[in-house]
Amino acid sequence: MQTIHDLSSATQYFHDLEEQYGAHNYHPLPVVLKKGEGVFLWDVDNKKYFDFLSGYSALNQGHCHPRLVHAMIEQTQTLTLTSRAFQTDQLGEYAKYITDYFGYDKVLPMNTGAEAVETALKLCRKWAYKVKGIEEDKAVIIVCENNFHGRTIAIVSFSSDPDAKKDFGPYTPGFVSIPYNDLPALEKALENKNVAGFLVEPIQGEAGVIVPDDGYLTKAKALCEAANVLFMADEIQSGLGRTGKMLACDHEHVKPDVLILGKALSGGMLPVSAVLANDAIMLTLKPGEHGSTYGGNPLACKVAMTALKILKDENLVAKAEELGEVFRSALSDIGSKHIAEIRGKGLLNAIIIQHENPNAAWDLCLEMKENGLLAKPTHGDRIRLAPPLVITKKQLLDGVAIIEKSLGSL
Repeated sequence: MQTIHDLSSATQYFHDLEEQYGAHNYHPLPVVLKKGEGVFLWDVDNKKYFDFLSGYSALNQGHCHPRLVHAMIEQTQTLTLTSRAFQTDQLGEYAKYITDYFGYDKVLPMNTGAEAVETALKLCRKWAYKVKGIEEDKAVIIVCENNFHGRTIAIVSFSSDPDAKKDFGPYTPGFVSIPYNDLPALEKALENKNVAGFLVEPIQGEAGVIVPDDGYLTKAKALCEAANVLFMADEIQSGLGRTGKMLACDHEHVKPDVLILGKALSGGMLPVSAVLANDAIMLTLKPGEHGSTYGGNPLACKVAMTALKILKDENLVAKAEELGEVFRSALSDIGSKHIAEIRGKGLLNAIIIQHENPNAAWDLCLEMKENGLLAKPTHGDRIRLAPPLVITKKQLLDGVAIIEKSLGSL
């Protein structure tokens, strides 16, 4: 395994700065990046890499897309922030654009993905008390085991990941966790009349790209409708073209009651997230009950509209679907005994590494880095492989060749 002492002096310098002055809440690969363009990254020694992580799907439009850079510079020179104490010429345009884009009455703009999830949880509880008529402080929200919705206190309260949860109690009540992709468990949980919502990832990304059975989302939505419960889809990682549809829910023609977006909503330029719902849900929130100083700022609005336009103008959704098939087929053709499973939809994929060495997935990522491709393990033996949607077929197959070569090290 490569150690930090094997690194160049430039990489060592920047590593040491982070190590000394930054919190130790991440364990990154030993690479220090300084430039990105399209599907490529360059480190401080000018070595070039394929990016097969895409900022956990925040970079669907690729690094530093020229249209996004232009939109950001143009708006930065005009107006960046007023807070929501005042209206701006960008927020109304953005609100109309994104609600038309996804077919909802209203949008509530936020910044980070975790903020958007928290917003959806608050919105669900508000609706439960004001519309459904649940007794105050009795609302329950159903979640799934092995979920990843963020790292706030409320969200880690219903996490099943000990690293995310341990030593952060006392935990926020009001959540019931059931197995993912388990309709009988959902049906049983919905018997509780105090259930207000079901929060679900259409594909569990952080858990290792867990794709549910065909029909799971359709039937889950129907069960929620029958119980008068809000179906809330966290599409922060799976949405915006990543899985070969604009939303992963679109694979089953399911329209969430509450849609949560983030990451690629800005194409990696700045934190932008959003919660979308129709009036009967969204208008339960009144002035002063929720907000954010930066939420809906004019810079974010301008960039987000441009990011959404790029997805359609460059046909990135259909491209992700087509290249995803090519990618999984090419990975299968490698025929490595160390790939126990290949799973995914579109360009959201993962391989499960089989090896007697428990650190094999990490070691493989180090080897891929040496060979010019960046990816990162999750939960030990799983490696997410999710390049920007702007990747070409040739670039994708070049990446597969690097993966194949690197597997030889195992």
